[in-house]
Amino acid sequence: MNSRDGFLPDEVIIQVLARLPVKSLFRAKTVCKLWYKLSSDKYFVQLYNEVATKNSMVLVEVSDSPELKSSLICADNLRGVSELSLDFLKDRVKVRASCNGLLCCSSIPDKGVYYVCNPMTREFRLLPRSRERPVTRFYPDGEATLVGLGCNLSVQKFNVVLAGYHRTFGHRPDGTFICMVFDSDTNKWRKFVSFQDDRFTLMNRNQVVFVHGSLHWLTSGCSYILSLDLNCDVWRKISLPDEVIYRAGNRAHLVELDGCLSVIQISEAWMKIWAMKDYESEQWHLEDRVSLRCIRGMVPGIFPISQTREYVFLATYKQVLVYQRKSRVWKEMYSVKNSSPLPLWFSAHAFRTSIFLCN
Repeated sequence: MNSRDGFLPDEVIIQVLARLPVKSLFRAKTVCKLWYKLSSDKYFVQLYNEVATKNSMVLVEVSDSPELKSSLICADNLRGVSELSLDFLKDRVKVRASCNGLLCCSSIPDKGVYYVCNPMTREFRLLPRSRERPVTRFYPDGEATLVGLGCNLSVQKFNVVLAGYHRTFGHRPDGTFICMVFDSDTNKWRKFVSFQDDRFTLMNRNQVVFVHGSLHWLTSGCSYILSLDLNCDVWRKISLPDEVIYRAGNRAHLVELDGCLSVIQISEAWMKIWAMKDYESEQWHLEDRVSLRCIRGMVPGIFPISQTREYVFLATYKQVLVYQRKSRVWKEMYSVKNSSPLPLWFSAHAFRTSIFLCN
């Protein structure tokens, strides 16, 4: 790119702007016409999102009681802890899924209403109601068993998935599994039905990972991963490392690592990080083995939420911890100061910033 007398080369300016937080970037765009032009280019948007993927964070929804409005706390390994607001939605919502800087939120007072928003740019889209909702209901409480959000930054497209066991009004559930998929390009829902005998715990529902164009969940008992290909609406079962399946006393948690599926295995004394090196042949590799001796008292209640090659974020009942993988140091990032009714891991999501126009 060109350079101008008395100014930095355009490429240097782009590299600097690409490392700003989203809010600071939008302020920087107003400084001059050159910065606005450079930061609006497709190349810059792609670069910004690539840089942002290397800085995974944790978003935690904290509330004193179910009746009160919750607050969003963002723990960032680079910039510390900050608070985010979803007040631009003009609704009381619960965060149901997170992917590549976007959040899928459901309305608390109005069931069946969903939003997809970018909390950094404060843009959002109100999803149309599905026609299927008046004649079927998800079992057992009217809410979807699984809520997933898949966001493809390269083509600026997202999908929302609502899936669960359903029953026709007035009848018992019949064992079929209904899946509704929202497509941001068409602004419409599509439906397909399959038979599923899998069960998902509350923690499994939050642990959804979007890689290779598919959403992935752990089944209860951590027997395997269930994935949904969003391109062809096909479910697939993916095997876990043998040690994760057959070794007693382990807990497994599904996360992402550099665009790959990753499973973090927690035992009484160790945390093992596995990554899937070959998605088609389902080949796993042990990436790291971490002693939990110095946080022994917290081990029963720690849940890995997000990670990079450099660190792992974990949530406990009252704290957000970060483990620095190179220095082998543990650090408390955030602690609840009041008596929150739910443990932090129950409402914690992996998060990263991005430039995505979702409206």
